Amino acid sequence: MILSTNNILKKINTEINTFKYGSHPQNLYEPISYLMDLGGKRLRPMLVCYAYSLFENDISTIIKPSIAVEIFHNFTLMHDDIMDNAPLRRGKPTVHEKWNNNIAILSGDVMLVKAYQILETLAPSHFKKVFPAFNQCAAAVCEGQQLDMDFSQKKVISMDEYIEMIRLKTAVLLGFSLEMGAIIGNANDENIQHLKLFGEEIGIAFQIADDLLDAYGQADKFGKKVGGDIVENKKTFLSIKALEIASKSEQKLLENYFSDQEISAEQKIESVMKIYNSLNIYEITKEEINKYFESALLHLGKVKCDIFRKGLLKKFIAELMERQN
Repeated sequence: MILSTNNILKKINTEINTFKYGSHPQNLYEPISYLMDLGGKRLRPMLVCYAYSLFENDISTIIKPSIAVEIFHNFTLMHDDIMDNAPLRRGKPTVHEKWNNNIAILSGDVMLVKAYQILETLAPSHFKKVFPAFNQCAAAVCEGQQLDMDFSQKKVISMDEYIEMIRLKTAVLLGFSLEMGAIIGNANDENIQHLKLFGEEIGIAFQIADDLLDAYGQADKFGKKVGGDIVENKKTFLSIKALEIASKSEQKLLENYFSDQEISAEQKIESVMKIYNSLNIYEITKEEINKYFESALLHLGKVKCDIFRKGLLKKFIAELMERQN
C-alpha cells in the first residue's frame, strides 16, 4: 500500500462529513457541523493515521478513531473563541458570534462527549491505553489555555514559562495524536513514547514558527494581518526573547510601546519591528525553531519500524514546516 497525504486527508474529510453528531435540538448540533465544515489542515487526525501506518497496513481501520482528536481540537477552538471574544474563525463568523455564547458553550461540551463516544468503539486492549492518555492530554490543554490567559495579566514571563505554556496548550495534542495512532497500531511502549515526544517537539516548533510568521510573514500567505500579536501585546517567543536580550534602554522602549494606548497600530508595529531587527530576533527565532525540529527528528529516528513509512511521516512534517516559513 502506498500512502499519500491527499488520500489520507480525503478519507478523514469523508468520515467527518458523514459523521452524525445529532439533530435535535437543532441549535445544539448545527453549530458543531458549521465549525467542522470550516475545514483546516486536519493535522491531528493525519498524525494519528501516519503513526498507525508505521506499524499496520489497513489504514481504513484508523480513520474513524482519528476524527476523535479533530472533534476534540475543534471543541477547544469553540471555547477558546468565546474566551478571546474572537469574531472570526478561518474567515467565517465564530460560533458564539453566529449564535450566542450559551449555545457555543453547550455545543462545545457535546463535541467533547462525541470524542469520548468515538474512543469507546476502540478494542478493549487499545481503549485501556488510549483513554487515560486522552484524559491526561485533555487536562493539559486546559492547563495551557489557563496559563495563556494568566500571562495576559502578567507584565513579564520567562521563556521557560512560555515554552511550557505552548507545550501544554498546543504541543501535547500533537503528541497524543501520534501516541494514539501508535497504540492502535500495536507498537511497543518505547516506540509509542518516542512518537509522543516527536509530536510534542514538533508542536513547539510549529507554535514558535507561528509567532515568527505573525511578525515577519506575508499577509496574503499568512491568512491574517501581519503584526497582530504586537498590536494585541501578546506574549510570544519574539517579544519575550527581545526583552530578555535587549539593553536597558531598548527594554524601556519596548515596554513603553506595549503599554502605550495612544500609539497607532501601524506605528506600534513599525517601532517594535525596528527593535526586533536590531536584536536579530528573526535569526534567533529561526534557530530555536530548527532546534526543536532537530530534537523531534532524533525521537523519530529512534522509532523502530519500516524505514520507508517513517520517511513518509518525516516528509509530511518537513513539508508542513516549509509552509511555516
